[in-house]
Amino acid sequence: MSVLIKNGTVVNASEHYKADIYTEGEKIVAIGKNLPYDAEKVIDATDKLVIPGGIDPHVHLDMPFMGTFSSDDYETGTRAALFGGTTMVIDFILQTQGDTLHNALTTWQKKSEGKAIGDYSYHMAVTDFNDNTAKEVVQMIEEQGITSFKTFMAYKGALMIDDGQMVQLMKVVKENGGLVTVHATNGDMIDSLIAKNRALGNLSPLYHYLSQPEVTEAEASARFADMLHYTDCPGYIVHMTCEGALNAVRHATKRNQKVFVETCSQYLMLDASLYENDFEGAKVVMSPPLREKKDQEALWSGINQGLVQVVGTDHCPFMWDQKLMGKDDFSKIPNGHPAIEHRMDLTFSEGVNKGKISLTKFVEVTSTNAAKIFGMYPRKGCLAVGADADIVVFDPNKEHTISVNTHHMNVDYSAYEGWEAKGKTETVLLRGKVAIENNECLLKPGYGQFIKRGKTSKII
Repeated sequence: MSVLIKNGTVVNASEHYKADIYTEGEKIVAIGKNLPYDAEKVIDATDKLVIPGGIDPHVHLDMPFMGTFSSDDYETGTRAALFGGTTMVIDFILQTQGDTLHNALTTWQKKSEGKAIGDYSYHMAVTDFNDNTAKEVVQMIEEQGITSFKTFMAYKGALMIDDGQMVQLMKVVKENGGLVTVHATNGDMIDSLIAKNRALGNLSPLYHYLSQPEVTEAEASARFADMLHYTDCPGYIVHMTCEGALNAVRHATKRNQKVFVETCSQYLMLDASLYENDFEGAKVVMSPPLREKKDQEALWSGINQGLVQVVGTDHCPFMWDQKLMGKDDFSKIPNGHPAIEHRMDLTFSEGVNKGKISLTKFVEVTSTNAAKIFGMYPRKGCLAVGADADIVVFDPNKEHTISVNTHHMNVDYSAYEGWEAKGKTETVLLRGKVAIENNECLLKPGYGQFIKRGKTSKII
């Protein structure tokens, strides 16, 4: 199929300008003014922005957690992502302790193949590091195109590895061109605070927040940065929430170290006051929890300072009935909330429209940097000749209200219910095919491709 997008403002991470874009097959063929192509489909983008398809490098689709599964699978989750202008996601494979990385990969392939509508890749979560795992890490990088490895500094007995295992993993990953990502919170401290609050009868969602104070994230982020410095391994902190953790990364720059940082849309826009709404606060029980207004200010500033490179979502939705598993004990509430569909719209509305970030920075943190860090650039993450035709026509002036009644995620509430936003994804192309048009998804399950990723480095 050939598509000509005319008269839009083309926005990349480096610049924006008026131009047409012509695509043929799966690729962008030409960018310029008044392009002389006859296309099978012409899209008029007058007064619209034309941006690269969003990349959300932090989602959990059909994920096992606390005896249940996240409610969006690869079909519903990637469809909702497309409605929101995100054409590519990176999900997390969870190794079972005592089992192999390859068996975990097979499990997630069954979840995704033939179901994904949008493009996808995987991070491999290493929860049991040993000599055999080390060999599998090399195979994942060289044979599977899985080049990022998630670690947990919390969830002892299920997902957590200790610092000794972390360092050994970093050494193997560095030698073979990969990247180590981390859930950076002090699990021992958190477990102790959870136990103390439960013993005192403090069981409401507010105590989920109070059991994970800022220091638990700041300390772990600093410790992770120190281990990266010791091993000289590239590293990436997922879902950073707070000023203390950001200061740990800022401190690392004083020794000329680069640590990649991701925050999530909810940490830029929602705050811990929501936990005071009795059990309604369960809707935003996630780990790490929402923080304070001062942390939002620090994270927006961190984006502009180049300390925070990516805005993801940590999309991990659970139905309200699932959340009710913890109605009598906050520690039994499944952690996570729905966000995959609204990341682009909200980041534009709250960031660009309110003068917190520039238009080019918006593209950088929602697409380009993730493509660069995770080994997909320039195939993904930019509008350039030869790149995949993952393109979003975005209306910067469209006002809309976010609601469970209109979203496409498979979950029966919205953390942003009634939120007034300005700026909306309108038309989406995925590898040259129209995916979203007139608020309809035109692609079928199975169109989404697994994207093998290249090796990475400590600089982008």
